[in-house]
Amino acid sequence: MVTFKRLNLILGWIVFAVASAVYLMTIEPTASFWDCGEFIACGNKLLVGHPPGAPLFITIARLFTMLNPANPALMVNIMSALASSFTILFLFWSITHLMEKVFRGKDGAYSAYSLLVIFGSAAVGALAYTFSDSFWFSAVEGEVYAMSSLFTAVVFWAILKWESEAHEAFANRWIILIAYLMGLSIGVHLLNLLAIPAIVLVYYFKKYPVTTKGLIAAATVAVLILGVTLYGIIPGTFIVGSWFELLFVNSFRLPYNSGLIFYTFLLFAVLGYFIYRTHKKQKPLLNIFALCITVILLGYGSYAMVLVRSSANPSMDQSNPENVFNLMSYLNREQYGDRPLVKGQYFNAPAPSGKDGSAVYAALNGRYEVVDHKTEYVYDQRFTTIFPRMYSTQDEHPNFYKTWNGGFKGRPVRTQNDQGKNEVIYVPTFAENLSFFFTYQVGYMYMRYFMWNFAGRQNDMQGHGSLTRGNWICGIPFIDNARLGADQSLLPDSMKNNKGRNAYYLLPLLLGLAGMYFQYKRNKKDFTVVMLLFFFTGIAIVMYLNQSPIQPRERDYSYAGSFYAFAFWIGIGVAAVAELLRRLVKHPATAGAVAVVASLLLVPTIMAKENWDDHDRSNRYLARDFAYNYLSSCRPQSVLFTYGDNDTFPLWYAQEVEDIRPDVRIMNLSYAGASWYVEQMSNAYYSSKPLSMSLTHDKIAGNRRAVVLVQERISEPVDIKQAMDFIVSEAPSTKLRSNFRGQESVSYFPSRTLRLHSSAADSSSILTQLRLPADAAPDKAPEWLPFVDIRLSSSYVYLNTLAQIDLLANTRWTRPIYWGVTAPPSYNLGLEKYFVDEGFANLFVPIQLQPNNSEDSWTNAEDVYHKIMNVYTFRNFNNESVYYDENCLRMINQTRNMFTRAIFAFLNEDKKDKAKELLNKYLEVFSKSQLSVMYSHMPIIEALYYVDEPEKAIGLSDAVATDAEQQLKYFSSVTPNKRHEVEYERSLAMRTVRMLAQAAQRNNQPEYEKKLNDVVTLYQ
Repeated sequence: MVTFKRLNLILGWIVFAVASAVYLMTIEPTASFWDCGEFIACGNKLLVGHPPGAPLFITIARLFTMLNPANPALMVNIMSALASSFTILFLFWSITHLMEKVFRGKDGAYSAYSLLVIFGSAAVGALAYTFSDSFWFSAVEGEVYAMSSLFTAVVFWAILKWESEAHEAFANRWIILIAYLMGLSIGVHLLNLLAIPAIVLVYYFKKYPVTTKGLIAAATVAVLILGVTLYGIIPGTFIVGSWFELLFVNSFRLPYNSGLIFYTFLLFAVLGYFIYRTHKKQKPLLNIFALCITVILLGYGSYAMVLVRSSANPSMDQSNPENVFNLMSYLNREQYGDRPLVKGQYFNAPAPSGKDGSAVYAALNGRYEVVDHKTEYVYDQRFTTIFPRMYSTQDEHPNFYKTWNGGFKGRPVRTQNDQGKNEVIYVPTFAENLSFFFTYQVGYMYMRYFMWNFAGRQNDMQGHGSLTRGNWICGIPFIDNARLGADQSLLPDSMKNNKGRNAYYLLPLLLGLAGMYFQYKRNKKDFTVVMLLFFFTGIAIVMYLNQSPIQPRERDYSYAGSFYAFAFWIGIGVAAVAELLRRLVKHPATAGAVAVVASLLLVPTIMAKENWDDHDRSNRYLARDFAYNYLSSCRPQSVLFTYGDNDTFPLWYAQEVEDIRPDVRIMNLSYAGASWYVEQMSNAYYSSKPLSMSLTHDKIAGNRRAVVLVQERISEPVDIKQAMDFIVSEAPSTKLRSNFRGQESVSYFPSRTLRLHSSAADSSSILTQLRLPADAAPDKAPEWLPFVDIRLSSSYVYLNTLAQIDLLANTRWTRPIYWGVTAPPSYNLGLEKYFVDEGFANLFVPIQLQPNNSEDSWTNAEDVYHKIMNVYTFRNFNNESVYYDENCLRMINQTRNMFTRAIFAFLNEDKKDKAKELLNKYLEVFSKSQLSVMYSHMPIIEALYYVDEPEKAIGLSDAVATDAEQQLKYFSSVTPNKRHEVEYERSLAMRTVRMLAQAAQRNNQPEYEKKLNDVVTLYQ
């Protein structure tokens, strides 16, 4: 006879097999966008990734890549898929544990009904989570969240195992295992630590009688343990280590890291002795405490890999954490700045005063020297609050605060501005601050994601509060119509056919709510434990992250632990349904079977059906091919300026893993604001020669020259190299006495105009193959310029711009320098008129090819034509079965723009044949659905008319017009009180149809023009 334990094992592994099959069938075969390319590169060569690092993840990834060195990316993605399937396995076993306590007979036996409900509940809960939106997303890419979820699942399962064996000898081995897993998980992601409160509550319920005071005490202890781990053990271990390091290196004159090594041995010797003494004295609680601290630190010891690998100066060595001071900065994520949590300023607070905080040490001359002090900002108390939620001053954030949810009135505060004039600033009230927390941070940035997973999702477009992007739906018309204020049956095909549009008809949500109620009624202790896990991995994260608005991407993956907890209730909901049916059906087993089968069909099955198409990344090679095309745009030994994650991490992957163009030196301009990154530009990596830089370690250590001032003491241009020599000089005459950002003296540029000289001999190689038309400039043929002037318009220059200037000063045309097409124009130094578009990158040349007021580069059409036809790859762009989300389509849009620039460059040169070839290639490369999207193809339609291809022009125009007309019809159904929210999109659709009609008129297509004008008349 099969025992319960054996059945539990068998069915658990069957569910594991299902999850594994799903994830392995849908993983991306290569690197994805965002952090995945970086993580895969780090795993392949044990590199040091972005703070705070994931050394255990990277070490395990390295083991997986060794299994198939020919395809490291696939192996890291498989690792994530298997970690996710194991998460599902432990979820299944955790649900069976909770359900067993409810349905096990008094004699320990199980009826057929009980077995059906226990295992059916576990299967439904585990499979619902298998097919949930956020978890499936992380399961098929090489990121840390899948492995982090596995740690959460294992530690929660382990505490339940302890609970079932707590009365047995050696049961506390489960507690020690949990502590060790917690320590290990720090080397993956800190999210796993949020399971601690739930674990403490399980211990309390098992060991102590439940009272109100006891429950409060247990909750307090749980939060204290979490706080001590997060703010004590993790940073404190290395803070104490830094004291030893300073003593050994600065006082004893011993080598770097000698103090840290001594401290490590001393720490474990003390812990070992404490373990021995508590065992000898028979102090079990103290002994377990000592063992737990020891194994947490052993797990945390995965960060030793970071120190070791950083000391080897690998090609990726972020924050350079090769000593304890850099490592502390790395762990604290200092390069990303800080945010207020308990108390802080509002976004419109006047500029704060600054005071010196803790010292910043740098390794210089064989010792640690104080190179700076961290600045502690002090704000006017009238502009501060407890629990600040509206604090960010970046970009569009202040305007978002003012307009979100109808805006705020605020309270008036009188103050003086920088000019000493009185003014009144309206500061948010605390009630308005809380309103933003509940409506945006909780409502929009958590509950919206929660509903994505258990109700449905409108589309895969990132939302910032609009009616048409990224909302939750349920698929029930009267609910969706009321929430979104428009008739959803009138959705345009481009929205209706968005693969990210998923509807579950509220079934997972309702089943989960039923399970929540059932568990509360049947076992309040277990309900409290699951609720605590749900809260700390959901709302508590919202409170801790304190997210500013307009995030660069959706953040639903951060709350996967909360959705994991809700999956328990989805599973338990099967029991609620079964118990209801049991009252209606004569045979309990029949009721159980019907409940299980119905739940399987109505929840996991529907979720799998709806989510498959937008989670299947098989045959998607976009990130890798984008990186290949980007790097292939550059000439040998180039320097390429990039800016964001998605135009950098895939390129790092291509170079580090696939050995694609390692000669190209990538300089990420957002990273270049950090001194360690600028220093590393002077190293040689692979076939890329080192960059000659004046900004050496001693010149920019800490925050030295993080900001330099600009003053026009010299009205004439200054040679750029002489200006940089002036900047890096330590002579007092090269400094300004200032209190700028708390610094007593600051380096400065003595002129606003920097002159970069050139000669034909300097860069003859750069202009090889550069074919310049006689009419490239409007008033004269292009000529070699003896110099290029860079005008510094701001009163200060940050380190990332300073690094660009330094590179130009020292390179002096000896290497090709490119700006990536995705780099923000603000980082172009006003040099656009000297740019040559060579595909995905703009080459900087000492020839003015555009007018002075131009912000566009000149396109080297022949070069781009050659690359499009013979070099670049557009694998599966036109494959309708391959899923491309909005972020992918943004990157594909860069390809469309490149085609368009080259096509019009040929048309401007009257080379219609070449333009027609590129147009035909364009229509071949992009899929039908991509070609029908509104707005994107207006220039291509004009070009098709121009090269005498009216049928193709009208065909593409008709696809775009149909989309625009459908959008106008949909927007016309929006209720009056919400119409203002879609006015911008409606006007874009109307303008598109008008532009298509004008194009038809210009190209003598009267019938088609009339058709389009009729649409305008109907909807204007």
